[in-house]
Amino acid sequence: MITPVLLNSDQGQKIAAGIRNRFVDETDGACREAVAAILDRVRREGDAAVLDYCRRFDCPVMTPESLKVTPEEFARAEQEADEDFRGSLRFAAERIRRFHEREMEDSWLLTRDDGVVTGRLVRPVDSAGLYVPGGKEGSTPLVSTVLMNGIPAQIAGVGRRVMVTPPGRDGRVSPALLLAAREIGIDEVYKVGSAWAIGALAYGTAAIPRVDVIVGPGNQYVAEAKRQVMGRVRIDMIAGPSEVLIVADDSAEAAFVAADMLAQAEHDPQALAMVITTSEQLAADIGKELERQLPLLPRADIARTALAARGLILVADNLDTAIDLANDIASEHLELQVTEPWQWLPKIRHAGAIFLGNWTPEAAGDYVAGPNHVLPTMGTARIASALGVETFLKKSSIISYCRQALEADGDHIRRLAGLEGLTAHGNSVAVRLGQR
Repeated sequence: MITPVLLNSDQGQKIAAGIRNRFVDETDGACREAVAAILDRVRREGDAAVLDYCRRFDCPVMTPESLKVTPEEFARAEQEADEDFRGSLRFAAERIRRFHEREMEDSWLLTRDDGVVTGRLVRPVDSAGLYVPGGKEGSTPLVSTVLMNGIPAQIAGVGRRVMVTPPGRDGRVSPALLLAAREIGIDEVYKVGSAWAIGALAYGTAAIPRVDVIVGPGNQYVAEAKRQVMGRVRIDMIAGPSEVLIVADDSAEAAFVAADMLAQAEHDPQALAMVITTSEQLAADIGKELERQLPLLPRADIARTALAARGLILVADNLDTAIDLANDIASEHLELQVTEPWQWLPKIRHAGAIFLGNWTPEAAGDYVAGPNHVLPTMGTARIASALGVETFLKKSSIISYCRQALEADGDHIRRLAGLEGLTAHGNSVAVRLGQR
């Protein structure tokens, strides 16, 4: 299925160069133009455009009155909920909440001897929009996405959190998604998906008031819409296909490595499942395990396509070389299935999330470990971080002078302002100090 390649070969070097520079711009021109047209129409026509797109692509019978999930729909979701699911949902929410509470930032002040007070005021944005994909026409509700996006916003203190998600053909939203929303205090949910949902959140319509921040994953149309409204609103990131890089030595279990590759590959035909190992024997065994495990998966066709197109097993001379390449790749998920993984952790500079040891599958991070699973992809882990509480916070500087302090600093202010040719800046100091 995947032929291992020696990293030090010409082919291996070409492959390594390719993944270092992967996915520079995945959005094609047709998608950009289509999204631009959708956003322009939503901006101009509001709910009329949103309803038209919803009827054409999701629910033919959608009405203005049924766009928003009603209290009765929430109540029905509560009645249909399975108790085991409730327990797992609460378990995951508590783990995620506990982790993200540590991220909350405090306002602070710094007082100088001359009486000047400076500082930073930390405040949440007023509103946030959470995009939740429909998940295979509602049959695979992405409840973890609700938790991972909604809980940090809740901890930040965002006053209004609104969720949008595409409805099924019958106009309903998965009860599991509604239960997850209710679990974290979200009761404003709209049955809207794709680029027109992003447009509604960014521009606002009569039915869906605009928000300040938009977060959440989606297909290429959702990602492109977020790109185009960025600046009008804050977004979490432009996410590409999901990816995992597993660095493994001869202590790794081939079955574990293959299972984690398949867990990534089943996301999307464009998903990227990569291994760098120091063991040629392990590389061969991983291939055999992939062949054995793949047919057992309900989403085998998706995983097979992803592995055929983007699956990769490289064999490196040593772990130092493997780690150096891992830093260059800067993957969304990085697993260290090696002896003494904590020993190698200080050498990791770029990764969205790091999973240490054979017993730490990436799936644990997706659901219950606690850290956020909304992570930078396409090599952007070199410059970006996971979604967190700070995504929903903004900071204002605080500055307070008394006359004595301004007299002490005045000459410096006027000198620097004069150098920049900004005479009025210097004059604003001189007027106060009677120096004109």
